Amino acid sequence: MTVTGEDSELGTDPLDPPLMAPLRRDLTWPQVQLRSQSVSYRDDPELRRIRATAAIRRGTRMTKVLSAAQVAGHLGGWLPYGFCYRSCDLEHLRDPAELALLRTDGSVDSEVTFALRWRATDPIDYEVPASPAQPGLAALPAHSRVGAMVLGTGFSPSTDDLIPEYVTAGFADLPIPANAQLLAYVPGGDEVVLYTYQPEQHGWLRLAGPRWRGLLGEIPGASPDREYVPCTASASARLVGRIDDKEYEAVADPPGEFRVRALTRAARYPVQTLSRRAEQALWRGVPAWVLQRDETWARLRLLRPEGEAVNLTGARCYERGVYEAWAPVDELADHHIADIAYQL
Repeated sequence: MTVTGEDSELGTDPLDPPLMAPLRRDLTWPQVQLRSQSVSYRDDPELRRIRATAAIRRGTRMTKVLSAAQVAGHLGGWLPYGFCYRSCDLEHLRDPAELALLRTDGSVDSEVTFALRWRATDPIDYEVPASPAQPGLAALPAHSRVGAMVLGTGFSPSTDDLIPEYVTAGFADLPIPANAQLLAYVPGGDEVVLYTYQPEQHGWLRLAGPRWRGLLGEIPGASPDREYVPCTASASARLVGRIDDKEYEAVADPPGEFRVRALTRAARYPVQTLSRRAEQALWRGVPAWVLQRDETWARLRLLRPEGEAVNLTGARCYERGVYEAWAPVDELADHHIADIAYQL
């Protein structure tokens, strides 16, 4: 995160454009920080311009801070979803206790903090948790929330820092790109890469050396001696690509490689088109992703959580901003496969 004057020039990574604030005599750093934490400034044009500088590009490194239980879920096949951050905005936070405040499941009881880091496949996969994308999120009552409150300014609650936050678009599951990493942050500020994702095998390769194997013991169900962990859960979203008139399951390796998913390297041809495919439906008039279903029941996640939608569906908050419910399949309306196309 960088705060600069209006005329400053920065030599930065184009995939990680800095957060910039035009500090002046009448707009000091304490004032910007105060505005970011005040619901009175949700629609402030100047604060929105500052927030808009924290852009996501194809290939921008993204981070979701996790608890040990969530790490176990991702090892089993969970996809990135919900609240997340640009990695460059968190680089100054290495202490586990500081990072733990950004967890989404409300847990704060560990000396080690974990994270999932990946590169963005496309900016359309992310939105600011504020109006107009998520107008009702900040108004949800405290008794139905998990984790920190949502301010509606686009910034995370903090007394000192200015941390822009994102959510996956419509709280969707995003297909996990190649070379995503599961990390641990330990006392003293060390960052440890525990696993890296292998998309063709749909599993995680252990990278933690002998010094850090003890960290794996904190993850429910994880074995420190297991070098490869296959994902067992079926994904609710996947990438599909086309070559000429034929469709293939695809793999993203942002920023520049999008290929056919194949075990042999010779068959990993670049795709000509790419899209994210998932199921959507309406239940009681509320739009939702269909995460799982059988002949009778479907597990749904609300696209735009707000008070009336939560009451109509009886959805429960499982993580910060993530509201899910079970619905009878025969009550679903407009049940369809949605393809979200990317521009290559």
